[in-house]
Amino acid sequence: MEISDIRNALQAARSKVSDFRGSLDLEKMEADIAEFDEQMADPSFWNDQQKAQKVIDEGNSIKSKYNAFQSLAEQVEEYSTMIEMLEEEQDADIRAELEAGIEKLNKDTEEFELEMLLSEPYDNNNAILEIHPGAGGTESQDWGEMLYRMYTRWMDKKGFSTEVLDYQDGEEAGIKSVTLLVKGTHAYGLLKAEKGVHRLVRISPFDSSGRRHTSFVSIDVVPEVNEDIDIEINPDDIRIDTYRASGAGGQHINKTESAVRITHKETGIVAASQAGRSQIANREQAMQMLKAKLYQKQIEEKEQEMAAIRGEQKEIGWGSQIRSYVFHPYSMVKDHRTNEETGNTDAVMDGDLDPFIEAYLRSLIQTSE
Repeated sequence: MEISDIRNALQAARSKVSDFRGSLDLEKMEADIAEFDEQMADPSFWNDQQKAQKVIDEGNSIKSKYNAFQSLAEQVEEYSTMIEMLEEEQDADIRAELEAGIEKLNKDTEEFELEMLLSEPYDNNNAILEIHPGAGGTESQDWGEMLYRMYTRWMDKKGFSTEVLDYQDGEEAGIKSVTLLVKGTHAYGLLKAEKGVHRLVRISPFDSSGRRHTSFVSIDVVPEVNEDIDIEINPDDIRIDTYRASGAGGQHINKTESAVRITHKETGIVAASQAGRSQIANREQAMQMLKAKLYQKQIEEKEQEMAAIRGEQKEIGWGSQIRSYVFHPYSMVKDHRTNEETGNTDAVMDGDLDPFIEAYLRSLIQTSE
């Protein structure tokens, strides 16, 4: 690599770091970190462990972002000095260190950019992901199970833990619906990119004539919210049904009706849970999920109102088709919101979703500018 190429690569990183500096309120971050440290030094800090843990998590999140930015800024200055040394000495060791260091620096800036994109109020929360096959019977239910496998593979790669809150088997194959609680840093921030309708085109394994079929599955994603969320639910506004828990391969099955499904009559929103060992536990989990969904609906309605005031044609909702997966007559997965696409359908179905998620998150920033 020529010195001019090394300098240009460093300038690209410097430009990004400068953009980060303009977006971050470093003085406020320093003040917040000092305040968190002061709170943790208080002898009564652990009297309320739940509150204490929340303070620690918030403090660590800010410290992590602050330290990561400072590291990037320091690397830019360090490599600037090394370039000057290289121009004077033409040392092969310095050149090799610079090339490797700047390559890593550019990767680090990309990761930090993604971190900056995940700064919305609930992006750091756990996520509740629901898979709902559309009309089409066995075809769409099998497609739902394929997506279930895809997401669980992706979650494993990200190091997220998952809990199956509700699992409804398909009549012949696949699933009728699945609800997952996904636990991990930025779980909701990342998975919100998957909210919408996913379309599959393939030669059906269930069609003896070998015809091509199109199937649809809706993915819904809401953040898990804590119990102090300001949502009041009138008991008269809901219907509670109980049923026997079920699961893939005979798992999670019990002989009592411990599973709970709650329907909000006015909106038609449904929340279900069968993961708990008792009907009481499942009812509490389903109610918390219902609150999260109603809260999310409030947020989306406010965004629609603001978009209407600004005259924007902003579509909000989970009913729109966002991505197509084509297995025949060619292989392609394409996101219709960002035009991100790949011909490696096997990798995508094995959980390689990051390119699509990152492209979507970057598109949100471009849309808001």
